[in-house]
Amino acid sequence: MAEVTLESVSKVFRDGTVAVSSVDLDIPDGELIVLVGPSGCGKTTLLRMVAGLEDVTEGAIRIGDRVVNNLSPGERDVAMVFQNYALYPHMTVFQNMALSLKIRKVDKQERQRRVREAAEILRLEDLLHKSPRELSGGQRQRVAMGRAIVRQPQAFLMDEPLSNLDAKLRVQMRSEILRIQRDLGVTTIYVTHDQTEAMTLGDRVAVMRKGVLQQLAPPQEVYQYPANLFVAGFIGSPAMNVVEAKLVRSNGDLFVEFGSHRLQVPDEVAAARPALAGFVGGNVALGIRPEHMEDALLVGGSPPDSRLTVITELREEMGSEVLLHFTVDAAPVLTDDTKELASDRGSEALQELQEQVSERKSPFIAKASPETTAQIAEKRELYVDTRKLHFFDLQTGEAIYGNRERERVRQESTSAT
Repeated sequence: MAEVTLESVSKVFRDGTVAVSSVDLDIPDGELIVLVGPSGCGKTTLLRMVAGLEDVTEGAIRIGDRVVNNLSPGERDVAMVFQNYALYPHMTVFQNMALSLKIRKVDKQERQRRVREAAEILRLEDLLHKSPRELSGGQRQRVAMGRAIVRQPQAFLMDEPLSNLDAKLRVQMRSEILRIQRDLGVTTIYVTHDQTEAMTLGDRVAVMRKGVLQQLAPPQEVYQYPANLFVAGFIGSPAMNVVEAKLVRSNGDLFVEFGSHRLQVPDEVAAARPALAGFVGGNVALGIRPEHMEDALLVGGSPPDSRLTVITELREEMGSEVLLHFTVDAAPVLTDDTKELASDRGSEALQELQEQVSERKSPFIAKASPETTAQIAEKRELYVDTRKLHFFDLQTGEAIYGNRERERVRQESTSAT
């Protein structure tokens, strides 16, 4: 086990494509860090550089006390788990798990001991004699992890290991990976496109965009205090609702207006974000997470300036919650960040975003209690928890915060981990 450090690491391919740009990461011994971002953001390239499968263009990678830039993959003492399992079909589970030890000329008795210990951790004891074709997808993934565990490496490198599994198995294997990593205490770098995996697995989450590290923080801090519009739109399911809005002051109080809607910004929020004062009278990007809205009929005593009057266009029953879809008469935010987030969902999503901007209509989603009686085509008031509003600079995309607020959540996130 060892600390993994990346110092200004960059990767430029021969055609000039900048895949990774000056990334700094310090991963303490035993930490599980998740690299997350859309396709093509550079997360897998970064992992492959740590593994030695890609050359480093600039910067240094340290594993323990060694700079490993010029070391072969086999000399780096790391174990990689791929999304396609990469098991040998003609070998048994035992043989697959023991192969790397056999190649390293570990004696037979020690090989057997390590494989059986790993099989016990992974609950594979009864499957050691079987071939990969006799196993389920989840079992094959555990065998691939077992092959990494028996090597007793300084670090695990996992490249979207659950992407080939169905939804139910992914949830099960997430908890298994977390349990195993905690039991073994091995430094782990985990790459995924799935932000749910990132939030549930990582001690810290590193959000990447176009090869650049956007934010590195514990999951709760990334969720509550996204660094910019890109992180805000990528983390959260359903995604944060973002709309162009105007900050105004009236009778000493601060309000945010968008379309026909007006919400009062609580004094505590304005005090925690003193930089908001510089945007009064101008436009900002306003973010409201779906889970911070509720049917106002279910919230007693909510003030009028914390409500939106909307017409429900779609009601999705989710069991523990109801998703209410509606449209507000204000333009969605169109920046490089929001364009990329839309493009990640497909070319049609980007075209829809551009049409919504021209029509000045923004689709919103609210996560309401299953007790809501809101029906399609019905006018309904929604309560907005205005203490949880997010504000972003339209020009830079950067979040508008105050130092006190950031320090508080950082302390809370640290104590939680």
